[in-house]
Amino acid sequence: MIAAITQLIKIQTMKFYIVDVFAEEKYTGNQLAVFTNIGSLSDKGMQQIAKEMNYSETTFIVSEDIRGGGYDVRIFTPKGELPFAGHPTLGTAYVLQKEVIKQLSENITLNLKVGQIPVSLRYSGQDIDLLWMQQKQPVFSSRVYSR
Repeated sequence: MIAAITQLIKIQTMKFYIVDVFAEEKYTGNQLAVFTNIGSLSDKGMQQIAKEMNYSETTFIVSEDIRGGGYDVRIFTPKGELPFAGHPTLGTAYVLQKEVIKQLSENITLNLKVGQIPVSLRYSGQDIDLLWMQQKQPVFSSRVYSR
């Protein structure tokens, strides 16, 4: 009971945003939860929140300050952490620009487990019109795994 209350208190101090990625209107895109101001939230805490949100992915902006040329971001599914995923990268870059940077930025770099992923932003006036990213080259294995 006390652990649940402690976790609840931590959640109440974090901001999060629900983003509809790949959409032109609300409630039509690929949903994503983006958490900011996560403080010292543990890996286990991030995993528990991602499981509770139950979206295909949930991201956590680890630092709102640039480190090593980008923003540290972690991506979780309800079952585990991912090194990279497309829609969470774009959705998190959108939240970073709108809620953290709060000024027009043509480029934002996310530091993900897979490495740095640059995201370019195009504007129509003050509104983001288009986001696109430069992905790492895929690495293929010669092994075939069966479940």
